[in-house]
Parts: sequence; C-alpha cells; structure tokens
Amino acid sequence: MSVVLRNTLLGIALCLAVGCAPAPEAAVEAAAPSGAFRDEVLSRIEAIETKVVGLAEAMSQDQYTWRPAEGVRSVSELYGHITSTNFGLSGLFGAPAPEGAAPDGDVTDKVEIVAALTESFVHLKGAVGGVSTAEADTTMNMFGQEMTTRQALWTLTEHLSEHLGQGIAYARVNGVVPPWNQ
Repeated sequence: MSVVLRNTLLGIALCLAVGCAPAPEAAVEAAAPSGAFRDEVLSRIEAIETKVVGLAEAMSQDQYTWRPAEGVRSVSELYGHITSTNFGLSGLFGAPAPEGAAPDGDVTDKVEIVAALTESFVHLKGAVGGVSTAEADTTMNMFGQEMTTRQALWTLTEHLSEHLGQGIAYARVNGVVPPWNQ
C-alpha cells in the first residue's frame, strides 16, 4: 500500500472515529479569519498614509507650488489629488465623501492640505473597514472596469503607492529626505 493511500485511509478513519462532519455554513464563516483580506488592505493603507503624510509635512510651504514641468501636477496638486481620490473612492465602499471634504484644486496652503489629506485617510480607512468578507467577490465598476471588491481594494492600494512614489520623487528633487530615511 502506498504511503499516500495509507495516510488518506487513516485520515478518513480518524474522522469517522471522532465524528468529523461538515460544519454548518455559519460555523465555517465564524471559523474563517474575519476580514483577513480587508485587514491586510487596511494595514497597507496605513503604511502608505504614514509615508504620504510624512512627506507632505516634510515639504516646505514654498515647495508646495513646485512642479517638475509645465502641465504636471505641483506638490499641492499631488496631495490634493490623493485627498480627492481617497474621499471619492470611499463611496465605492459605502462611505460617500462629506460635502466639501476635499480642498479646491487651487489650494496651496500646506496646513490646509495636510489636514485634508489626513482626514481623507481617516475617511478611507473607515470605508474599507466597513467592507465585509462576504463582499470580497461582489462586483463593482471602478475606473470604467468591472471588478470584484477585492480587486478594487488592490487597485486602490496600487494607486496610492503610485502617488507615494511620485511624492518621494518630488521630495528628493527638492532636497527633502523622506522622514523614514533620516
């Protein structure tokens, strides 16, 4: 008798001896790590938040109007875009943005931008925190594409990571060392 067959038969015999029966659906759901995927996404958002807000705080007020080239977002526009996107995409996860939450695109005041950026991350984390495990495979439309909630959450973190990289480049070009590298 092969080892695999013997171990399979032993496993079946053990289950029969101790009364292994399929668990009711509710028990399976309760035994599953509740929101494990959602918690991983939240952890990633928090890590990105720490870096993005840290960079926004590290840049001087004078640097907020700097842009790498004509037609490319300035520092203030970059952080305003992240803020607007955080508030805007929260609606996909059941938490529409409060009226007037994101500052106007012409705002260049560092204090106002950092405050709105910080609040946008709080709002986004609240929205993502409300996503249940059962919703992971439901579909939605994001950026014109049909995708699952799980895919949308990954796309969200990819978007944030892309702009984190942009913020790092903006800081480095302006002689600002990211806070986590000091």
